[in-house]
Amino acid sequence: MVTLELPQARRLAGSVVLGQVVITVVAALLCFAVWGRTAGLSALAGGGISVLASAALAVIGFGAPAGASAERVARMFYVGEAVKLGVTVTLFVVVFLTLQVSFAALFGAYIATLFVYWIALANALPPLSGTVAAKR
Repeated sequence: MVTLELPQARRLAGSVVLGQVVITVVAALLCFAVWGRTAGLSALAGGGISVLASAALAVIGFGAPAGASAERVARMFYVGEAVKLGVTVTLFVVVFLTLQVSFAALFGAYIATLFVYWIALANALPPLSGTVAAKR
């Protein structure tokens, strides 16, 4: 089992949000340079949706003070996930209603930012080497 202390977990959440910001900016610049203004703004919007939703989860999920009961911590993360979902849906609706978008750039950047979670998780886990012994 892998455990993280609260400061480590908060840093990991912060690094996920920061990594998503970096991916968003790179995707937006790339889309702008290759396909133009609409694609660049669409990528910025798609990545921005993910960044804002993840930041909301991080702020709410880690809102419980150190030493809070496990029940309270779990509740905060459930509330954070619900808010994240609400922010995501709301921002997609707002973008669809207010911007002329390139769907490929919008969803491409959004999906690219989701990979930051997997990369952060892979980096937080201990290495698997040496866990399997050869039978003779």
